[in-house]
Amino acid sequence: MEDACAAVPRFADVPVRMLAGRRELDGLELDFDATSLRLPAHLFGVYDGHGGSEVANYCHDRIHVVLREILRSKMALTDLEEVDVQEQWEKAFGDCFQRVDEEVSGKASRPMLNNGVEELRFEPVAADNVGSTAVVAVVCSSHVITANCGDSRVVLCRGKEPIDLSIDHKPNRKDERARIEAAGGKVIDWNGYRVSGILAMSRSIGDRYLKPFLIPRPEITVVPRAKDDDCLILASDGLWDVMSNEEACRVARRQILMWYKNNDVPHPGEYGEPTMNPAAQAAADCLVRIALTKGSEDNITVIVVDLKQRKKPKAKS
Repeated sequence: MEDACAAVPRFADVPVRMLAGRRELDGLELDFDATSLRLPAHLFGVYDGHGGSEVANYCHDRIHVVLREILRSKMALTDLEEVDVQEQWEKAFGDCFQRVDEEVSGKASRPMLNNGVEELRFEPVAADNVGSTAVVAVVCSSHVITANCGDSRVVLCRGKEPIDLSIDHKPNRKDERARIEAAGGKVIDWNGYRVSGILAMSRSIGDRYLKPFLIPRPEITVVPRAKDDDCLILASDGLWDVMSNEEACRVARRQILMWYKNNDVPHPGEYGEPTMNPAAQAAADCLVRIALTKGSEDNITVIVVDLKQRKKPKAKS
């Protein structure tokens, strides 16, 4: 198993100015400075390794730590108020993925234990043909922010409609192919389109032997939450190779509601803090089983995040 997944509740506090622009904040009639507010955020990630599990496991351990450090450093900056929200997250996630990629390759120091003492060393995490995708969702009470690097995917199930929050990084994607060829690389159709005839994705963390054609830069989506948001699905391509976004959302939504019904728990109410509760876990397990039944031959890792808040039962008098 070369995949890894992470769920980190309340991993960081996000400055509200990274969620609402200066214009929106100035329009609020408040008796305090809204730009000083911070919202607790939760992080979920799926990392699909190839060539070995080392890079996927390293992403599991480090991406949320590095992103937390970046967000904390941004809290002290006042010039963020003049920067577009999308640009702020592109910078934060871009710096995060670049830093982790450099640590993986040994170009940047990384924390390592030596006889129980943590030291910073410049040492590659794995061989140069080992890499991983990374699809990450940061969820707070007002927004969902996603970052994707590779061909894992995140989909928002809103009402009865799936909303793509990422676009797969495939070598035959027109813009990706142009970028690879501009860097001197080739996209070869060898049992599917592959970079240099080897790797069937155009971005990743690691994979030193295919740089500069493969890059770790993620693409970012910032979406305000809505009351009809049901759940998020983050998964490796082992799921998406055999299941459409529509089917995955339909299955996840049905399984979550069935779990509440079968366990005599009130149905979800309005949206609240995201959770990987037993209902969401049941949905993720069901998606994996269906993908296996459909003949998926790749590793399958799925996270389902329940975006609804359960209604609390009334106390009996």
